[in-house]
Amino acid sequence: MNNTQRSTQTRTAILDEATRCFASEGYDATGVAEICEKAGVSKGAFYYHFDSKETVFLELIDSWLKNLEVTLQSVVSQSETVPTGLLDMAGRLQPVIEHNQEILGLFLELWSHASRNEKVRSATIAPYRRYQEIFAGLVRRGIAEGTLGEVDPIITGQLLLSLSSGLFLQASMDPTGADWGKVLHNSIDLILKGIERKDEK
Repeated sequence: MNNTQRSTQTRTAILDEATRCFASEGYDATGVAEICEKAGVSKGAFYYHFDSKETVFLELIDSWLKNLEVTLQSVVSQSETVPTGLLDMAGRLQPVIEHNQEILGLFLELWSHASRNEKVRSATIAPYRRYQEIFAGLVRRGIAEGTLGEVDPIITGQLLLSLSSGLFLQASMDPTGADWGKVLHNSIDLILKGIERKDEK
């Protein structure tokens, strides 16, 4: 293994263990020493890659939010119609909600920490605004293709984003309280029944 590979492996180990620690113990209760111990790296190695614990947290959040955006953009580009695309989105998010408790725990920490930390809040707002525009764009496309009725794209986009965020938050706090993947799918299906174009008879 060369130095570049070793450096990449160390960085990945730090991020992986930080994800587990933040999700299970919370951001405030997690220290650099604990991350280093669980990742099997020295503090020197940690600070070679990251300036602080906050830097690690922001990178994890940025990575997760960008991956989510890629998923949404993929739905936009690949779906034959908007209704099928939205249900496909639910299907893609379902495994995350059902099986990835670390990501859900990190999401809960994001909401909690963003309420007290301007840097975290600022890093979160921009992606959420892009998500809202992605959803609004999907609604505009649905109206243009004739699968959706004449609804307000901005309001409908906000509704879809609020639904997704709210279910992630519920699943984070009460992972066994419901089949959250199924709830997401059924909720989007219910919204679609209300906004799909109704041909006059």
